[in-house]
Order: sequence, then structure tokens, then C-alpha cells
Amino acid sequence: MMASQNRISWWRTEIGDAEIDRVTRSIREEKISQGAVTLEFEARLAEFLGVKHVAACTSGSTALLMALMAAGIGPGDEVIVPNRTWIATAHAVVLTGAKVVLADDDPIDKTVFVEEVRKKINKRTKALLPVHLGGRSADMETLTQIAQSHRLLIIEDSAQGFASRNQMGLLGTQSLVGCFSLSLAKLISTGQGGFVVTNHAETYEKLMCMRNHGVQDPVQVQYSRMGFNFRFNDVLASMGIVQLEGIARRIEHVKNIYHTYQKGLSDVRGLQFVPVNLAGGEIPLYAEILVEDRPSFEKHLSSNGIQIRPYYPSLNLAPHLADSSEFPHSSKYGKCGAFLPCGPSQPLANVERVIQVIQQMKWN
Repeated sequence: MMASQNRISWWRTEIGDAEIDRVTRSIREEKISQGAVTLEFEARLAEFLGVKHVAACTSGSTALLMALMAAGIGPGDEVIVPNRTWIATAHAVVLTGAKVVLADDDPIDKTVFVEEVRKKINKRTKALLPVHLGGRSADMETLTQIAQSHRLLIIEDSAQGFASRNQMGLLGTQSLVGCFSLSLAKLISTGQGGFVVTNHAETYEKLMCMRNHGVQDPVQVQYSRMGFNFRFNDVLASMGIVQLEGIARRIEHVKNIYHTYQKGLSDVRGLQFVPVNLAGGEIPLYAEILVEDRPSFEKHLSSNGIQIRPYYPSLNLAPHLADSSEFPHSSKYGKCGAFLPCGPSQPLANVERVIQVIQQMKWN
């Protein structure tokens, strides 16, 4: 076993002197709660993504809840959600009182989710909630056509899709609202946080109001709509501004990690590298694999001082979302999927070490 200080963690992102200096400056200037720095961060995000409006909030999960509330989703409605996603996507729907309808999906064969969506639309369906997992785009072109033909809303979960593109443009900008996360294991991070983007002025007004307990004017208070304290703050926004300034370097590094793994693991028996369409503009946020015997694989890497993260279970396994349907495509990721060490500050030397250890496995 390697010494604990030499362990390779599954994710590394750098919070450096520039972030510390900007945060310190904001605190010294008493810019602590949501204010001028948050407005600056929102403006910079809007410029980067090419959208009219950005509303920063407490998390990517909050962003999803706000988007659904602004879209009028509630009791009696159904929202179609991919079975292979982080559970926050479904929880946001549940918190509105609407019903989650799970659809099978596969990042390699994107037609799976599209065909499942077609089967599960009914008169109660109100919205589609595609997820751009790991920087991979959902089939937005086809989903948009389906939504238009059935008069459905689309809300994009782009928590893991920041800066990624498809043939239609940047992910998260191709629907009524797009939802993003700023948590630690993201391309840019403020520790926690998120934001909602939209080009629809009325939707933006709703988002800004509900972010502050449904109050439009904090001085001349009137209770105009349902809301909560979903506010961001200037301390985290200070960190986010610096992270966004370094986005090009971060993108280039995660691409280098992806290429290194792709080349080094191409001939490993029992392991499948989950591809990302770099040529089409997708950003490989994570290094994802399918491995036949994940427990043995994880044990072997751990004994060599390497941490991996097993992929999260499919949503149909959550007791409060229990669905007896078969999900053959998405379920294999919950059983066999894993994240290899990656992240915008993961040294390439660590990646090469991981590849070396995998290549030395006895079953290879």
C-alpha cells in the first residue's frame, strides 16, 4: 500500500492563490452576501454561454428545482427523466409534486433515450428533462422535435455539461432553461453553487423573484409568488470569476487526460472506455469506463493507492422512485461503470500511473 499522502484521488481541481486573493478582496470590501460580485459573475457566464439571462443560486439541484417551478411544473404533471443520472434530477421533480417517469438511456447509443421518451409520453406529460452527463450531449435535435410535436417543455440538466457543444451550440442553452452546477467535481467550481440560464425574459423574472422567497423588491416587500432562499453570494462568485477566467486551460487539460486514458487503455481486456465526441465539441469532464468485475478492479487499484469512484446506481433502484420496468441499457452503468482519476488539476503523471497499474492487472 502506498503512503496515504501519495494516494491518487479520483478528482483534483485547484483552488489557487488567484481565487484566494479575489475572495479576500471581496471580504475586505464587505461584499459577502449576494450583490455586485454575483452580478458580475452572472454577466460573465451569460457572455460565455451566449445567453441573455443567468440566475446564480445555491446548487445545481436548486437550479433544477427553480427551473421546474418557473416552468409551472406541479402536481398532476409528469416529467420524463433518464434513468442514468445523479438523483438530484429526479428529486427536483418530486419536490414540485410532479411525477418522475424514468426512461432507459445509454451515452453511446443516444437513440435509446429518444425511443424511450416516445413510448412514455401521455396526456399528463408536461416536460422532458434530458441530462448532459459527463459533458456528453443528449440528442437535443430529436428531443426538440418531439417536444414541439407534443407541445412539451424541455429543461436541460447541464450540471456536467458546462462548455460542451453539439451541432446546435452550447449545451444548456437549447431549451426554455438550462441548469448548471458549480460543485467541486465540475469544470469550474465554487465548492457549492449553481445557476440557471434562459433567453426568456418572463421566465428570468420568475427565477429572480423565487430566488428571494417570491419577493421582487426586498425593501417594499410584497409576497407575489412561491419562492425560497435560493440566493448565491459574492464570496463564492469571487471564486467563480477566477475559475471562469482559466476555463481554456481547464478544458485543454481534461482533454489531455481523456486522450491519455483512451490511448493507454485501448487494448485492456475486460474494460470499455466510454467515448466522448470531442470532434463534435463535447468536453470530457470525467474519464468513464465499464469494467466487467468492478469490485475486484476497485480493490486492485485501491491496493496500489489509487481511488476510483463507482458509478452511481440507476434511479429505478431508489425506493422512493421504484420502477419495476426493465432498464437494460442504463442499468449496466450502475453495475459496471466507474470514474478513473481525472479533473482539471489531475497531474498527467497520475493518469499514467493509473494506466500502468491497470495494465498490470492479472486478469488483463
